Amino acid sequence: MLQGMPLQAEDSVGMQTAARYPIVMDKPAPGFFEGALLGNGGMGVVVTTRPDAVCLHFGHNNVWDIRVTENHQDKIGTFAEVFRKASLLPDSLPSIHHDKEFSDYLSLTADNYRSPYPRPFPCGTLLLGFDRREVELLGYSLDISDGVCHISLSVGGERHELLVYTDMEKDEAWLVLTDGQGRPAASCFNRLRVIPDPSTPGDIPRYRVWESGENRLGFYQELPYSTVQPRPEKDKAFALQVYASQRLERGQRTTTLGIKENLADMERYVSSSWEPFCVRVALREGMATEVQGRMVRDLEPSVEEARKSEERNRDVWKRYWGCSSVSLADKDLEEIWYRNLYFFNCALRPGATCPGIFANWSYGNIGTAWHGDYHLNYNTQQPFWVTFSSNHLDKNLVYADLVDHLLPVSRKWAKEYYGMRGAFFPHSAYPVEMNLHPYPVPDWGWEVFETPWMVQGLWWHYLYSGDTDFLRRRAFVPIRDAVLFLTDYMTRKEAHGEEWGDDRYHIFPSVPPELYGLQPGFKFNYDTQIDLALAKFVFKAYLEAVEILDLRKEERNLVRDVRHVLGRMPDYPMYESEKYGRIYVSVPGERDEIVYNVPANLTHVFPGEEYGLSAPDSIRQWLLNTCRAHQNEGGNDIVFLNLQKSRLGILDLEAFKRQVRYATLPGGTVTDAVLQIGGRYNDLTDYMYMGGMGVWFENFALPAVINECLMQSYDGQIRLFPNWDKASDASFRTLRARGAFLVSASLRDGEVQPVEVYSERGGICRVRNPWPGCRVQVEGLVRGNVKEGAEITFRTESGKTYILRPLDGR
Repeated sequence: MLQGMPLQAEDSVGMQTAARYPIVMDKPAPGFFEGALLGNGGMGVVVTTRPDAVCLHFGHNNVWDIRVTENHQDKIGTFAEVFRKASLLPDSLPSIHHDKEFSDYLSLTADNYRSPYPRPFPCGTLLLGFDRREVELLGYSLDISDGVCHISLSVGGERHELLVYTDMEKDEAWLVLTDGQGRPAASCFNRLRVIPDPSTPGDIPRYRVWESGENRLGFYQELPYSTVQPRPEKDKAFALQVYASQRLERGQRTTTLGIKENLADMERYVSSSWEPFCVRVALREGMATEVQGRMVRDLEPSVEEARKSEERNRDVWKRYWGCSSVSLADKDLEEIWYRNLYFFNCALRPGATCPGIFANWSYGNIGTAWHGDYHLNYNTQQPFWVTFSSNHLDKNLVYADLVDHLLPVSRKWAKEYYGMRGAFFPHSAYPVEMNLHPYPVPDWGWEVFETPWMVQGLWWHYLYSGDTDFLRRRAFVPIRDAVLFLTDYMTRKEAHGEEWGDDRYHIFPSVPPELYGLQPGFKFNYDTQIDLALAKFVFKAYLEAVEILDLRKEERNLVRDVRHVLGRMPDYPMYESEKYGRIYVSVPGERDEIVYNVPANLTHVFPGEEYGLSAPDSIRQWLLNTCRAHQNEGGNDIVFLNLQKSRLGILDLEAFKRQVRYATLPGGTVTDAVLQIGGRYNDLTDYMYMGGMGVWFENFALPAVINECLMQSYDGQIRLFPNWDKASDASFRTLRARGAFLVSASLRDGEVQPVEVYSERGGICRVRNPWPGCRVQVEGLVRGNVKEGAEITFRTESGKTYILRPLDGR
């Protein structure tokens, strides 16, 4: 069985359930965030519907303005130099910006990031117009089970549908018009136009119109590597080509002044014809030296070819939905699960560039905030959390590719800036060639925890797949590089010794995520909870990987250093709150009134995974106190904080649904929405200001929250329905647990039904007894014993299925 593939690919339950949750708009939807999102993981399409036209806005994960600004390399200096300057700042300063020399340095190091590029490059728009005297736009319905958008039109009083979908295997889109009986229909459109994106920068070569026949239109756009120092061999390009089944004719329109004017460059009238109306759109991208040669001239559209593409698509979607499925009495949660996994599949695929903050959907400046890049202090990692439990490990390979892409510049920065071994992963990064840390500013740029966090997903991939080949080839070296940097950083003379008054190795300086920045006197800049939690995580992962790969001899020196440092880690910072009792805080010196942006005071629960349902009673009470005391301004919490709560078994699912509903945009995606003032926001803040920035890729991880309520395996023990109302029926198929186990279970009338466990790799399976007090039978065991009690333990064989059921007959 291939990793990430379903136990039973023919199982169509998931696809049937997904079909129950179409995204419906019963009126024209001209806005980008009202449109229907389509995609094949590389190419993305937003389908918007005006009262007089249908528009398709194209984007692609591989298509970027690849220019990068890397000035001031000789002025950035080294960490040691900047650290000395920061050490001299008086504690009395309100902020580091109040020292002019240091403030000027901060501005200089941020200068490159102020450049408008790199950024995603929108790939243009296809417009199909119609005469409103004859055609009325009624609305659309997007079927998330197969990715087909059904646009309803009234043509001469009769119902028609325009079917729009992307080919899941090629960067092409299809449009087919059908009548009320689903038969191919003649065109009701009177004009077709291809529009290059209006935000195209004026300092790069203008697009070139591509025209090769009476039914074809398109354009070619070069994306230079540099406009300052040309490198043609590194230039990239893309082409958008449109092929119609009808003849496209030049013509004129009459203005309101009664003047005749020619149609635009790539605008044509659609000739009347009784032929079925069909349009094929091809997006080609890559090196500029190759794209023109790939601009195909014989992609004649036909309904037959469109149907073949649709059939292939259904097979792709059937396999995708077959990887895992849920069936929940709570239909709101069921809808959240399926819709977000639909968007997730549209947004990324192995072999394509890892999506940035706003994935593969863009138009104008939508999708370009913060360069649309990678932010490694949670935004980049979060969407991939869903790949593990949802059994889509193949998608996490895209993340592994990103780590490979970032490793060279991260090693270079560790060596040249820090003077240390290993790799230091940057705060922000681009999917383009880089020689310099894009954001070397000593505030967020000094967040140490981003380095272990970036490699954590590689270790998770091994834990959930059991794939030692992946561990050896893709995961071990980046994990080791992170460990090398951390050990060097923590054993510096500034990070331990007499001045600390203890024998611990401290993480200093660093910055909690989205809080404080760098402070005069380094207040709030050491031993942050997330630094400690993720350093521990990656140290332990490294030690275990050494054993698994039998590298004890080769790694003995580093193993010794890691064990030494790991044994002398500082305690997690805490605070005695009068109102809430003892609580965890994100950094020493913090109190209970802080309003967080990300839940930085619970990161030892997740992603640190040190605590959860199995935490000792005293620690669990402190964790619960911390949850009660936690305040969050919103924006970066909707997956993160709710997942932490589910790990503790205290997530209020009704409150979770209300928050998702509040943050959901008309097109069905969930934005980053503000919740309260007291942090960075005030009473004049537009609470939905991030909703217009783009489609937030990170929030497609919402199904992971639901998965953790249905099943957890973070510590190797499988727990069923750990955060679920037992009065609400629920079932799931082939959710993935650590140890490469695919688990299927159901809860009916308050009782857990027999549980199915498929073992991909063999090994010991541990399940918390879902029938407390009952003995359990494990069907499928050929040999070996079952250890019973609160935990059921049994040895499995690769490729075998085991059924767990209570012996009392339930």
